[in-house]
Amino acid sequence: MTASSPQKPAWAGDDFLSKVVNRLIQTKPLYALMKRQARQVLIKTAEKNGIPWRQTCAEYAASDIAAQLSGLQNSEVTYPDYYQVPFHAYDAGNLCWQAAFEAESATYSMALRVWPEENLTWQAAQDRLRSSFHTVLANYLTQPVQDALDVGCSVGISTLTLHHWLQQRSPTVQTTGLDLSPYMLTVAQARDTQQEIAHWLHTTAENTGLPSASFDLISMQFITHELPRTASRAIFQEALRLLRPGGTLAIADNNPKSPVIQNLPPVIFTLMKSTEPWSDDYYTFDIEAALTELGYQHVTTHETDPRHRAILAQKPE
Repeated sequence: MTASSPQKPAWAGDDFLSKVVNRLIQTKPLYALMKRQARQVLIKTAEKNGIPWRQTCAEYAASDIAAQLSGLQNSEVTYPDYYQVPFHAYDAGNLCWQAAFEAESATYSMALRVWPEENLTWQAAQDRLRSSFHTVLANYLTQPVQDALDVGCSVGISTLTLHHWLQQRSPTVQTTGLDLSPYMLTVAQARDTQQEIAHWLHTTAENTGLPSASFDLISMQFITHELPRTASRAIFQEALRLLRPGGTLAIADNNPKSPVIQNLPPVIFTLMKSTEPWSDDYYTFDIEAALTELGYQHVTTHETDPRHRAILAQKPE
């Protein structure tokens, strides 16, 4: 599927429905209620399907993981304003232990929502979600991948699954996970029990400080909907600098054209927008056009499942 302009849902952007939802979210008592309800829906959905949400969180809290934070935290990082807002029902956004301790369970729960009628286990849903992205990526890559960067890696689920998949193609591949939350990275490192990932890097994706032309593949999995478009463009620009000639930028995220996304029930999209502050920006942002404008070539979009798409782009040779 070739690049084309976005077809946004009616509940995003400047449409009347979107304005009504946004006004409700801006009403503080109502927002607090929405936030609590959103958390309850996530936790109940997860635990009903065998994901030990509260148990996992309690185990992390009882461990010594917090003591490992200082070894990963980059004291020179300045957090951008867009990152310091309430997010995913956490007042501190991703900059807190609760968000990091619950991220794994939330990720597994997200995969379950893709195929609600198939009665998949959470493990099977997660495997299917990642493999659908990798399948599209396999048909796009034109050269071996020796160095890969996973931007917005969170607690490392995307990083480890990408690394394992790449190892089947290039056994000596080196993979780096990058995130702006040192809390998420600390959990990611703890989950990387075999120390398979070359680096867990705490820095801004817009200005990584990494050498130019040092990666064959850069992935951004399910993070662009969490960013204002100004940040996304800056990250795409930085990725272009970091890629080697012919290297690939691979983006996986929600598909604005998906009938499932287009027709979300009012309760669901209202709860979603209450925990995703940059939804309007994402669903009205023509990512493919932005990539082309920045200098990428062979920009293509593929539906990967009922909710998601992969956007692939190449740095010119």
